Amino acid sequence: MNRFLTENGVDFSKVNYYIEPLSEMKLRELVKKMGINPRALLRTSEAIYRELGLGKREVSDDELIPLMVKHPDLIQRPIVERGDRAVLGRPTENVKALL
Repeated sequence: MNRFLTENGVDFSKVNYYIEPLSEMKLRELVKKMGINPRALLRTSEAIYRELGLGKREVSDDELIPLMVKHPDLIQRPIVERGDRAVLGRPTENVKALL
């Protein structure tokens, strides 16, 4: 993704949310900008997803967001944010829509 943005002349800041964890407020903001619900951003193949039983029970957004912040492996990545919009950076066609 970094190379794609650089090749397209886009200035960007990269945030590694393992080093700089997202706050609940920031994750809620990104989800809103993406126009999705938090469950759509889950990485369902991760061990923590199974350990928490997230596929076996109903979980409210208010319960899910803090779990995603606490366990960043649950969050799909990369997320590309520009202005009042954000997209999942895979496939790169999603990012092209922001440029």
